[in-house]
Amino acid sequence: MRILGVDPGLAKLGWGVVEKVNNKLAPVAYNCIRTSSKNEMSFRLEQIFNELTEVIKHYQPVALSVEKLFFHKNVTSALVVGQARGVVLLTARIGGLEVFEYTPLEIKQALVGYGRAEKQQVQNMVRVLLSLKEVPRPVDAADALGAAICHSQQAKLLSLINKR
Repeated sequence: MRILGVDPGLAKLGWGVVEKVNNKLAPVAYNCIRTSSKNEMSFRLEQIFNELTEVIKHYQPVALSVEKLFFHKNVTSALVVGQARGVVLLTARIGGLEVFEYTPLEIKQALVGYGRAEKQQVQNMVRVLLSLKEVPRPVDAADALGAAICHSQQAKLLSLINKR
């Protein structure tokens, strides 16, 4: 099973593809989609759509795991990220992927076993779980891989539940 994880953002949108075969995870590819603040919003959203569409076509994942929107104080940045996240959901839908959404707490819990884990702990577990020599860079891509790993674990639980 191939899973595309996404860490939504407008300036930098992290993406990572993992493959799960016989309960073993392997990284397939990861990177970021970067948009320029010099461009208008609609152009930036279109760029995210086009580049993510290419990722889906090239790597052919079957599922998308995306972080749910979470914010504390900055409503403006939450709205901007929400627009990018909407494009991600639409792109996945058009690409025929099943979409799964997880909170940052759920992702941290799945990776580290503690929902309030520090960012560095999460990134280091991504490295360990994918048998990488270094933490994936940029960090947005590491976060996206974390979302994909989270879904791989949840998918296993769902399949066990559905077998009953």
